[in-house]
Amino acid sequence: MKPFFITFCMALMLVQCQPKAKSLTGIDRPLGQDNIAYYWAQIALEATANDTERYAPRPTITSRFLGLVFVAVFDAWSVFEPKVIPLYLKDQPKQKGQLIDKETAISFAAYYALKEYYPADSIYFKQRLKDLGLVVPLAKELKGAAAVGKAAAQAVIEARKGDGSNQYGEAAEGFPPYYDYTQYKPVNSPELNSDINRWQPKYFTRDNGDKFAPSCLTPYWQKVRPIALDSAAQFRSPPPPLFESDQLKAEVAEVVAMQTNLTVEQKGLVEFMRDGPKSVQQAGHWLVFAQEVSKRDNHSLDEDVKMYFLNQITAMDAFIASWDTKMYYDYARPYALVHEYFQGKDIEGWKGIGQGWGTLKGEQWRPYSPEVFLCPPFPSYVSGHSTVSAACAEALRLFKGSDVFGHEVSFMSGSLTEPESQWQEIKLYFPTFTEAGEMAGISRVWGGYHIQADNVEGLVLGRKVAQKAFDFYKKQLGE
Repeated sequence: MKPFFITFCMALMLVQCQPKAKSLTGIDRPLGQDNIAYYWAQIALEATANDTERYAPRPTITSRFLGLVFVAVFDAWSVFEPKVIPLYLKDQPKQKGQLIDKETAISFAAYYALKEYYPADSIYFKQRLKDLGLVVPLAKELKGAAAVGKAAAQAVIEARKGDGSNQYGEAAEGFPPYYDYTQYKPVNSPELNSDINRWQPKYFTRDNGDKFAPSCLTPYWQKVRPIALDSAAQFRSPPPPLFESDQLKAEVAEVVAMQTNLTVEQKGLVEFMRDGPKSVQQAGHWLVFAQEVSKRDNHSLDEDVKMYFLNQITAMDAFIASWDTKMYYDYARPYALVHEYFQGKDIEGWKGIGQGWGTLKGEQWRPYSPEVFLCPPFPSYVSGHSTVSAACAEALRLFKGSDVFGHEVSFMSGSLTEPESQWQEIKLYFPTFTEAGEMAGISRVWGGYHIQADNVEGLVLGRKVAQKAFDFYKKQLGE
């Protein structure tokens, strides 16, 4: 009878059947990478990397997924914290619970939220629950802490339906999820740049030689309801410099000069911030950085729940704010601006994979990227990397009460762009959160994706978003 009894208890998630257990991990006081919040953050990153492989980079969409997963985790955890106010989980009485109750609640919250936003990996998530000794019971209703977790996830899912993201295709009948219901059409075509101040789509080349011009990525994202911001336009950036202005002329020339003199370390930083680590986009990238903080400082479960929540709602709102400015100005990228300013002139630049740097015509200039993804397919101003990176960096600084980061990464410079014979191992060092954010921003100028105005104003916007998110976070904590 005993084996059947244990199986039955696990199926119904009755943690009290194992009274000696203090944690799902088997560790009495799991810290850093041993705590369950860290565990689910790692799983969320795997899901995001898989999403990139399946659908190509879609940083706006995955930032929302990650943001809402950690809202669900926060709301589940809040039930066991007397002063904490959940965002979406209403009419749930506060409970007294041990560490294992919190772990169980946030595990089920993470499971159901991840399953909703990354459905293709549902089996993977179920297995990760099983690895913790947790199973989804056959009965429709969960009990205890597990029920709290499921309720938290369902509350988030229901509250965010119809939030402007068009996740379910509800914004335009008869069209698929994430369809552009604003029906944005660029002023310029890939063949004709009739308004140099506006964004121009560009042709990329697939591995088989086929050329294609990607459409604008989620040009309606400014309509998504933010978490902490009053509106997407709350901190809209001032206008960018226009064609024939002294500022734009100087900044376009600066991009060309910067790219010509890239060091091995700078090329590596361009690649690392563009696509590494693990192709989890900017929100995921800063979740990775947050995990490094958790390991460095031996965070408890409570600390990680709070940090990931702040980190990811900041990233989510920063994307929304960035897209508001992007789509409001619909601004040109250096890829087109350099061609216009230096047409017919000899300049120094990167010739392409395996060809290195040398003299070329201005209209042949290109960013430091592979043919299959030469430049992000959406307007330039402001830089999304700069906005999100500055926002998350500032949020981490505010959370920790210190700017010290001290994180070092080994990276193979050239590995995402050049033939293997040209790869070189480097060390990337991020002394402070602020500098890490600024390094992300300047890398976008070095790579030829942005001018300095895109970067500088993106950094400003991101820090404004972070302060608003931090105030919101403190309010949710009841402080």
